[in-house]
Amino acid sequence: MRALVKHSAGPGLELMERPEPPVGPDDVKIRVQRAGLCGTDLHLESWDDWAASVVKPPLVIGHEFFGEVVEIGEDVTSVAVGQKASGEGHVVCGTCRNCRAGRRHVCIRTSSVGVNRDGAFADFVVIPAGNVWVQPDDMDPDLGAVFDPLGNAVHTTLSFPLAGEDVVVTGAGPIGIMAAAIARHVGARYVVVTDVSDYRLELAKAAGADLAVNVSRTTLAEAQHALGMREGFDIGLEMSGSPLAMAEMLTNLNHGARVAMLGLPTDAYSIDWGKVITHMITIKGIYGREMYDTWYAMSAMLATSATLRDAVRSIITHRYPAEQWQDAFAAARSGQCGKVVLDWS
Repeated sequence: MRALVKHSAGPGLELMERPEPPVGPDDVKIRVQRAGLCGTDLHLESWDDWAASVVKPPLVIGHEFFGEVVEIGEDVTSVAVGQKASGEGHVVCGTCRNCRAGRRHVCIRTSSVGVNRDGAFADFVVIPAGNVWVQPDDMDPDLGAVFDPLGNAVHTTLSFPLAGEDVVVTGAGPIGIMAAAIARHVGARYVVVTDVSDYRLELAKAAGADLAVNVSRTTLAEAQHALGMREGFDIGLEMSGSPLAMAEMLTNLNHGARVAMLGLPTDAYSIDWGKVITHMITIKGIYGREMYDTWYAMSAMLATSATLRDAVRSIITHRYPAEQWQDAFAAARSGQCGKVVLDWS
């Protein structure tokens, strides 16, 4: 089969022929049709310090995917050959305290598809049956391929009740834009997205943001004034990993506001803890998706809202055949894009 492989320690990837992955008794083999390109994949391709610390080559990368089930293990009863499916990329141990308590998304021994085990930038991927998310037969393959990052956005956005609340999203990457669309869908009063990229801010406006603010020219305080807001934002969704974005958010939050943080910073940075304490601000870290409440929530929302489906689909701006993976990575690195999808069909 074709597979995009991190073949050795160091920068670069190679599209090469690899044997099809074997199927264990509890596994499912999926023929990949579409795969989404993630920031994690860019780190693996460039081989930065983080990638070097977690990856043991050779490895097939990629963890956002959609396809068709072509083989199941002898003990699998929850999935059938021919079904369409996406996959939860965090494979958990099932025996640690969190797993046994039903908190699988915080398993201490998580193994990640495309990072710790062979992934989905290939003609076939094998995952445990419990990680398979069966999709409707008529699911748009492009939409099915972005359930992983959509799940990140849903997990973050639904961390706190936000119907009728004023929401600020810092960072207009694909997940931040998805978060804005979800906040609009569930009934936020105002949704404001900040970034320094006009291209991505336009995508955020198209996905449902009331205001898309380029913070290199306009402050959040000015955005509040433009909307007639007399108090600060009630909910903050930090998607950028930027210390400056976090500081600007904290300055413009209402007392008692709540913040969900998904964006990973490059380095440690300081926070005005005095303000957090005296303003009684709640900060919650987010990683991945709740297994599997998030999956149920995003499937239900997409199934019942054509507007939300269109908003999520609008974030996919670039599509490339698998053989043009280098162009796909270049587009993703440029920042002049939304979500980039590889076609493996």
